[in-house]
Amino acid sequence: MPVPDDWTLREETTEYETPWYEGGYDRYEQPDDSEKRYYWADLPDSVVIVARIDGTVAATVDGLDDESDGGASADNDPEDRLLFVEQFRPTIRETHLELPAGIVEDGESFTAAAERELEEETGFRPTSTALLQEYAVATGVLRHTRGVVYAEGLEPGERELDSNEFLEVTTVPVDEALERAREPPANDATIAALLLAAEDGLL
Repeated sequence: MPVPDDWTLREETTEYETPWYEGGYDRYEQPDDSEKRYYWADLPDSVVIVARIDGTVAATVDGLDDESDGGASADNDPEDRLLFVEQFRPTIRETHLELPAGIVEDGESFTAAAERELEEETGFRPTSTALLQEYAVATGVLRHTRGVVYAEGLEPGERELDSNEFLEVTTVPVDEALERAREPPANDATIAALLLAAEDGLL
């Protein structure tokens, strides 16, 4: 949306650049004629993936933990689960249980990025993806858009982690996923993505 008529952008300044994002400020003349700097960090788009995996696949592929009571129902049919990754986040010095996620590369759609990131991080390739939502994140300080993608029909692929990714892949039963995600330490991307998927009747 354009700048409202009663706001005037006087200056846009980039103060620093990093390999991950740019930071700077906009100087605005506000509706009361005063001026103020509004600081921002400009990040690439990102995607968070709610990936549903068949219980049989989850139970038979090396590297995936089976955290349920046996992982099977009364008729011995393993229940569907969601893929999670557990990783240490140096920025906040905590280890988090999260949904797979990553940066959207130039020219990629959210669904294409989800397919690539899911396979790279977990070793699973989806046969079906759907964009549930895209939205602006932390609008008081960030220029950053996040997409939430639902993935299913997962098949074994080829895992290929980035040099800064040290991830443990695990699975959680679908009906326990939101409860697990809310356990401290919790993070916004995982909780928001699960809530959107639940609202759309996918969990």
